[in-house]
Amino acid sequence: MVPNKLIISYLILVFLPLSSISQTDIPDVNNKVISYVKTVIGSTVGRGECWDLADQALTSADAQFDKTSQSTIYTFGKLYNPEKERVLPGDIIQFENVMVKYKDGNMIFTENYKHHTAIVYDVKQNGSLELAHQNTSFGGRKVALSEFNSNNVKKGKLLFYHPIPE
Repeated sequence: MVPNKLIISYLILVFLPLSSISQTDIPDVNNKVISYVKTVIGSTVGRGECWDLADQALTSADAQFDKTSQSTIYTFGKLYNPEKERVLPGDIIQFENVMVKYKDGNMIFTENYKHHTAIVYDVKQNGSLELAHQNTSFGGRKVALSEFNSNNVKKGKLLFYHPIPE
């Protein structure tokens, strides 16, 4: 286990919908992350790696991001527990060995995220999240949006970060 890292594993998380959050409750740095993401939906950021989107969004938002070592490269701000703190648009989620399984109509889908980074784009009324990410099976190396429901996580770890202004 990595010290000083909160690991959410096999938990059903309930996200509070954005409608219960006033715009003034969303930190300016988070709003800047979302503003950047809006400008790149449908395009490739950097080399098209999932990490490149978070890197450029945090840089654009003047957020703290220490890329000097392997031990800090996937620390995207302040690690928090989503059961105790509200998930906000502009937050970053790091997926580690996550398997998501869900049913849509008569089809069952399984998605595996061995090591993946996504940005919370929106918090939906039903408690699910809309994520912005790239390097996925559905969006390829272009930034795309997808719904994420923690009830569909069957295994793995999710690490949640609030961006921190410089």
